[in-house]
Amino acid sequence: QVQLVESGGGLVQAGGSLRLSCAASGRTFSSYAMGWFRQAPGKEREFVTVINRSGGMTRDADSMKGRFTISRDNAKNTVYLQMNSLKPEDTAVYYCAAASSGWGTKPADFGSWGQGTQVTVSS
Repeated sequence: QVQLVESGGGLVQAGGSLRLSCAASGRTFSSYAMGWFRQAPGKEREFVTVINRSGGMTRDADSMKGRFTISRDNAKNTVYLQMNSLKPEDTAVYYCAAASSGWGTKPADFGSWGQGTQVTVSS
C-alpha cells in the first residue's frame, strides 16, 4: 500500500482559495488513481474528485465542478486539489485516497487513505 500525507488546509474567508497537496510514499505512485474526499461533522464521507493514473482524465462531483481542480505530478509523487470560490459549506476534513484498480467515486473503491487536513471557510 501507499502512504499518503495531506497538507495545505487552513482557515479561509468565503470566496477565497486554497491548494491542498497529498504526498505519497513509494515508487509506484503512477500506478494509482488518486481521489479527494471530504467529511463534515455529522455527515458521511463525500466524493470530491478523482484523477486517473496518467493525469489525463478526471471526474468531479457536480456540486464542486468548476470550482475544484485535481492534478497530479507523478515525478513528485504528489496530487493536488485547487479549491477556488470557497463557500462555508465546503468546511470539512479533506482526505486524499489511492486506488490500485479502477478510478471510482466511492470510498470503498480506494484502499489507502491519508489522515486528512481541515479546511474551514468563514462567512
